[in-house]
Amino acid sequence: MRIWFTFLFSFYVVIAFSQVKICSWNIENFGSSKSDSAIQFMAEVLKDFDVVALQEVVVNGSGARAVAQLADNLNRKGAKWDYVVSEATQGSAYKSERYAFLWKPSKVTKLGEPWLDQNFVEEIQREPFFCTFQFGEKEFTLVNFHAKTKRQQPETEIKYFKFFPDLYPNLNLIFLGDFNCPQKHTVFNPLKKMGYESTFRNQKTSLRQKCIDDDCLASEYDNVFYNKNRFSVIGSGVVLFYKQFRFFSKSREISDHIPVWVQII
Repeated sequence: MRIWFTFLFSFYVVIAFSQVKICSWNIENFGSSKSDSAIQFMAEVLKDFDVVALQEVVVNGSGARAVAQLADNLNRKGAKWDYVVSEATQGSAYKSERYAFLWKPSKVTKLGEPWLDQNFVEEIQREPFFCTFQFGEKEFTLVNFHAKTKRQQPETEIKYFKFFPDLYPNLNLIFLGDFNCPQKHTVFNPLKKMGYESTFRNQKTSLRQKCIDDDCLASEYDNVFYNKNRFSVIGSGVVLFYKQFRFFSKSREISDHIPVWVQII
């Protein structure tokens, strides 16, 4: 019996460390505009993930402080968290922002230092933020991205993503964030031909200004693109956090996007 128990325990330990749950969330204007209670709420939403990618962290000091406060709140939820905040992107002062990653060191190990990609700074308004992690015997590099708005035609910058697999041939890239563009757009076809798949299809992720009956989501913008030849997805979903608020308008004080997540092995 003891041998069987030891085997089962070892099996579950191996399984636990051979999978990772990754979340992406555009937290609108993440900085001084977020109250302490709002950040506490965000920590409750994010506590069960292993790695979190954030978009739209404000450039001034309040953005980095908000990320630090979020990490502090997460640390009070039963697991240790680390975090990193990017430098400001190269866009104009109005369009520039920061990205952030938060992760549980007990589940993944950060390898090296993250970086804002410099290959297409003239072509991409907010250059993506790369960070490499290891879980079990696998490595993956998250490409955290916030595209320009739909009105500005985000496909004109997303089209450069097809070059990243060749620019970083030794990295297992996972593209995630707010693309302001649905996965069915032809701009993603080159990536799909390389073996990348979108985690979500026909899943709206941005919030309406007001719900129409029970329809509170507006557009299919946020997604996670992974290489099916390198990873398998064993779970995915979205967090409809706005349903926890009595008044929909209060939920928009948290963000105008819902978190999306994927679990990979």
